[in-house]
Amino acid sequence: MIQTQAPGSNRPPRIALTTYLQNAKWGIWDAHAAVLPATYLEAVVGAGGTPLLLPPIGTDTSVLDLVDGLIVVGGADVDPGNYDAEPHPSTRSQPARDEHDIALTLAALEKGIPLFAICRGAQILNVALGGNLIQHVPDVLPEANYQPAPGVYGEVEFDTRPGSISAQLLGEKASAPVYHHQILDRVADGLCVTARAADGTVEAVESTQGSWALGVQFHPEQNPSDLRLFEGFIDAARRYREGGLYVELPDPSTETTATEKSWA
Repeated sequence: MIQTQAPGSNRPPRIALTTYLQNAKWGIWDAHAAVLPATYLEAVVGAGGTPLLLPPIGTDTSVLDLVDGLIVVGGADVDPGNYDAEPHPSTRSQPARDEHDIALTLAALEKGIPLFAICRGAQILNVALGGNLIQHVPDVLPEANYQPAPGVYGEVEFDTRPGSISAQLLGEKASAPVYHHQILDRVADGLCVTARAADGTVEAVESTQGSWALGVQFHPEQNPSDLRLFEGFIDAARRYREGGLYVELPDPSTETTATEKSWA
């Protein structure tokens, strides 16, 4: 007889992660495959979760009924058609993956399941709710160094909004690895900005609807010595599994940091 654990058991939270669908090499093979950098998996396991991979094909949002949290990972540019814009010459998108990730993101928000959206994932979150993106950072911030060289991560320092998930987990100021050439522009209704870099770049957004939903423009999975965001997410997934989770919003009276930075 197969033994199953009760919903309230002490099993690790089950975390679904989106994946890439593209050519990959392993052994003697070079073929189309669903893949994901191991750093995401290692971060989930290191924070106490069990990772489950969702390929961007055969999308079925009811799979979220089987897990305790969703991570929407980084990757290709979001198709600007999703926010009624023409593509920039530098934009390289994967529309089929956008459709998959947007469907899962919206389903997670509707269900109230903890959602952690990373880099492209944060952009998907914003676009899914009606926001838009700046498609090429050098066009608006020529001094920014968010993509130093192909395959080389930069470093970003940012301030967090008092009372937010970001501040609770990272403190008033933090830094993280970063690699992107697109950023959030108009932030969607239903999200609030909870971290910004000195140049004004939105580094984190959170849901204003009471669910645990955090989108970050940086790459916390690339810093295995600092798993605070993953640990916070796994804790939220555990509490969700045990009977529901509601997140209090930041105090609306704290609209600026000590440096008077706007959180609009």
